Amino acid sequence: MPIDVLSVAPLPPGLDRQMEETYAYHRYDDVVARGDFEALVPRIRALAANGESTVTADFIAQFPNLEILSVFGVGYDGVDAAAAHRQGVIVTHTPGVLTDDVSDHAIGLMLSVARRTPVADRFVREGKWVDGGFPFTKKVSGSRLGIVGLGRIGTTIARRAEAFSMDIAYTDRAPIDGVSYRFHQTPEELAANVDFLVATTYGGPSTRGLISAKVLSALGPEGYLINVARGTVVDEAALIAALQNGTIAGAALDVFENEPHVPDALKALDNVVLTPHMASATNETRKAMSDLFAENLAAHFAGRPIPAKVPQ
Repeated sequence: MPIDVLSVAPLPPGLDRQMEETYAYHRYDDVVARGDFEALVPRIRALAANGESTVTADFIAQFPNLEILSVFGVGYDGVDAAAAHRQGVIVTHTPGVLTDDVSDHAIGLMLSVARRTPVADRFVREGKWVDGGFPFTKKVSGSRLGIVGLGRIGTTIARRAEAFSMDIAYTDRAPIDGVSYRFHQTPEELAANVDFLVATTYGGPSTRGLISAKVLSALGPEGYLINVARGTVVDEAALIAALQNGTIAGAALDVFENEPHVPDALKALDNVVLTPHMASATNETRKAMSDLFAENLAAHFAGRPIPAKVPQ
């Protein structure tokens, strides 16, 4: 009998086709539109989601024969993994394979906001160069870098920053064994001692608003925030005020509180670089993520070890 899989969020086209060819594959919006959801529920053995999905305990509980919930993405803060585990459902994700791309993008954002690259590009295109040179910008090499959350991505950013002779510090839940970078107990303490503050921590309720007005004030008028974590990690209203008032020098953001809706106030500022949650969006990495996502499901149903389980 074919294995029924329900997708509750969009997947990349190639992966979507692969799922369709491998399983009895159903897309949630299509099923609901046809009125088939209740009849399908007892047959579903797997749920497919992405990193931006919200999958609640109540939703998971509807599926009596659910075995696995596979997330396309490293982050799964919108998924109630604890509820899934209580129901005996395995949760998987796609860590590791996107580390390089996200780290590259973080460094690119840092350089871009410090050197004001988008503004300089417009300066040239609009013919303003003939009237005089572009204002001086901020040097990155040799500056002080603070990383909020020294996991895979944070560590990889730090290694790249070493090539820029940056002085590196971090904050996390506790000091990490074997790490030579300077540890600070809180994001506020870290921000007060760096020029660039990079958020790479996990999302979810425990980190909501972690980069607060107090943290931004500590970062100061010559400091820059870079966020490649989750939009919810930053108090967006406080950030807008800090940028407008000169509390901090600038920000570079790949993630936002209410994606894909970005506040007009952010769009209007020249001291901000904005990208559309694209840090891991290269052809190579999305292929690797798709392969890992598919293998998590295939391994489960074949009785093989699952490569990337979310820990219980």
